[in-house]
Amino acid sequence: MDCVKSSDGKSFGVYYELFLKINPEMADVISEICFENLPCEGVILAEEEYKDLEMVSTTEGTLKIFLTDRVDVKSVLSDQRDLLKSRGFSDADLGSWEYSFEEKENQDWSQKWKEKWDVTHVSDKITVVPDWIEYTPKAKDEVIIKLEPGCAFGTGTHATTQLCMLAIEKYLKKQDVVADIGMGSGILAICAKKFGARYVYGCDNDETVIDVAKENAHKNGVECKFELNTADKISEKFDFVLANILHNVLAEIMPDLKNIMKDGGILVLSGILDEKKQVVLDAIKKCGLILVEENHMSQWTSFIVRRGK
Repeated sequence: MDCVKSSDGKSFGVYYELFLKINPEMADVISEICFENLPCEGVILAEEEYKDLEMVSTTEGTLKIFLTDRVDVKSVLSDQRDLLKSRGFSDADLGSWEYSFEEKENQDWSQKWKEKWDVTHVSDKITVVPDWIEYTPKAKDEVIIKLEPGCAFGTGTHATTQLCMLAIEKYLKKQDVVADIGMGSGILAICAKKFGARYVYGCDNDETVIDVAKENAHKNGVECKFELNTADKISEKFDFVLANILHNVLAEIMPDLKNIMKDGGILVLSGILDEKKQVVLDAIKKCGLILVEENHMSQWTSFIVRRGK
């Protein structure tokens, strides 16, 4: 099992399971589309079966999407696929998007989706824990982030999120002023605060995630400022900026990201499929930013860049 997402965990009578064949590298992107454009209660990205500690089967490449209503899925998927292709994704990037339906009787979804989550050890120092699981730290300096996984992006399980958290662990300095652009669940902002950031600001263009991020910060006992906003409207300057967004959006907003960086500041860029990294590299070069490090995890790339003094 890789990941499950749920909106609010509520139960419903008859529901539908939509099985959608995709490129597994795009699982998080496509699951977000389902939450935003379908009556979606949850998405299972992959389920794996093990025997004697060896994986014997996996559903990777087929999303299982829980719907409250059998809407015109064909039309929605066609429109969203066209939109992604207009943003530079190919048919190979997206997968076939062939789909099928199954009608199901009511289940206690509020408990069922929780069964799919477990503790995620991002590194020896960073651990993400679903907030209903009891967890004992393995080390004194272990940074534990309690999270209610939901429809907001950023659950700690996806490679793009983990790449950002590893960058925080390596590059963030205590007392840094931090911005998290497109903060989703707020997990990266919370992580930065727990690593000693003096002030953390997070923004997103999706108003539905703002309260989720605030609640997650409260659960973790940290103070972050979260609001509905975009990078081009920010006037503050930051020591450390995080942007875990799709490659085409990163390329588009790179000048805005540069503008909110202090001289000598660090920018962490993630959400980049390996085959799309050149698009972001070109934008980095065009903006005169300095490439510090390139990292990879599960077909995803992240860049650490610095603004010159």
